[in-house]
Amino acid sequence: MITLASVIDQFQDDFLSEYQNRLRPNQISALHAIKRCRTQMSPVMQVNCADCDYQTFVPHSCGHRNCPHCQHHDCQQWIERQVQRQVPADYFMNTFTLPAQLRPLAKQNPRLVYSMMFDCAWATLQSFSKNDKQLRGDAGAIAVLHTHSRELKYHPHIHVVMPAGIIDKTNKLWRTKQGKYLFHHKALAKVFRAKMLTRMSEEKPPFPAKIPKTWVVDCKFVGAGDKALIYLGRYLYRGVIREKDILSCIDGKVTYRYQDSKTKRYQTKTVPGADFLWLVLQHVLPKGFRRARNFGFLHPNSKRVIKLIHILLKFDPAKILRTLKPRPKFSCKCCGGAMIVGRRRIPRVEIMSQPVPTKMLEPRTVM
Repeated sequence: MITLASVIDQFQDDFLSEYQNRLRPNQISALHAIKRCRTQMSPVMQVNCADCDYQTFVPHSCGHRNCPHCQHHDCQQWIERQVQRQVPADYFMNTFTLPAQLRPLAKQNPRLVYSMMFDCAWATLQSFSKNDKQLRGDAGAIAVLHTHSRELKYHPHIHVVMPAGIIDKTNKLWRTKQGKYLFHHKALAKVFRAKMLTRMSEEKPPFPAKIPKTWVVDCKFVGAGDKALIYLGRYLYRGVIREKDILSCIDGKVTYRYQDSKTKRYQTKTVPGADFLWLVLQHVLPKGFRRARNFGFLHPNSKRVIKLIHILLKFDPAKILRTLKPRPKFSCKCCGGAMIVGRRRIPRVEIMSQPVPTKMLEPRTVM
C-alpha cells in the first residue's frame, strides 16, 4: 500500500516550489507531521507486557487530524459520546452547501466563513423548529464541517444530524414529529442564504461580483440516527483520503480512486504529484478550529436534560454502544498478553542502541 508519507517524501520539493506562496503555516505543519508519522524520524513510546518481561519501543503516530492513519481512537470516542446523547426520535441529515461563487472567499478567510456557516445553519434549523406546528420548541443538533468532495475538490459543506424532537421549556414537554419529512429543503436554503448574506454584510468581507439566488440544502431521513453518526465519525479525524485509495505513484504522477456520488461506482484520477499534495492539504483547517459542534439540548452542557429524557422515556442508548467494535489492543509477541504503555514521547537519541520497529505492533487475538 502506498502511504501518504511516501508521496510527500517523493514530491515535497516540487510541491513547495510550486505552492509555497499559497500555503498557510498550519498546512506546512500538517505536511511535516504526516511525513514523520510512525517513521524513524518520529519519537517513540515504550510498551511493556503485563504478563512477561517483554519490552519494546514503538514509533509514535503524529496525531494530526489530517493524517489518514491517526486518531482512530478519537473517532471511536467521538462516536460513543454522540450515541450516548441519542434520544428516542426519528433523525434527519441536513446538508448546507456553500455556493461555488463564495468558495474563493472561504479559502481566503476560512475561519470567518466556516464559523458563519455553522452559526447560520444552526440558526436556520432552530427557527424552523420553533415555527413548525408539530414541534414548536428548542431543537438539538450535531454539526460536522467537510471541505472536500469525494474527488478531493474544494467543496465546503456542513452536515447537521438532528432528531425530529424538541424540548418545550415553557411547558416542560418533549415533543416529536413523526414521518420521513422534517423541513422543506428549498425553504431551508432560502433562509440559510438570507442569514449568511446578513452576516457577511456585518462582517464586511470582500463580496464576489455575483451571488446566486438559489442555494442548495438537503434534508434526508436517516432513521434512528446511529448510522449517520457513525458515518460522520469515521471521517472526522482521518484526513480526506484513505491510503488504500492511492493506487499508484509513478512517472511523477499519482493515481487515486474515489466513489462517484451519483453512480456509486469507483472512478480513478491521475494528477501530478505536487497537485495531488495540494488537493489534500488545501483542506487543512485553521489551527484550533473545531470541525464538529453540538447545539441546543445536544450540547455537552445538557447532560442532565438528556439523562432525564432517557429515564422518562425508558430509552437506553447503551444497546447501540454494544454494537460498536472495541479498540484493538497491543498484544505481546512472546506470550500474547496485553501490552501497556510505560513512557511516551521518548527522543530517538535515548534509545539509539535499541532496535525500534518501523510499524506499530499488530493487534493479536488471544484464545
